[in-house]
Amino acid sequence: MGALSPWHIILIALVALLLFGPNKLPELGRGFGKMFREFKDATTGNNNSGSNDEPPVQKKELVSAEAPKQDNVVPSQTKQG
Repeated sequence: MGALSPWHIILIALVALLLFGPNKLPELGRGFGKMFREFKDATTGNNNSGSNDEPPVQKKELVSAEAPKQDNVVPSQTKQG
């Protein structure tokens, strides 16, 4: 008994495609990914479910020392006369 060769993996993928169809496979993949993530978080003690008690950190906007460049400014024309 050896490890799975690429041919074994291709055969398993084809059987899964025939059993579940192309529309159901992405949903199954998301479900397995979520299951493995929750299992890993439970075993390592991480509680990263997205609902933290801490408020999100807001980034401060950098203020330039130069005046903003205004390309669309049209000089006012006054009529004299």
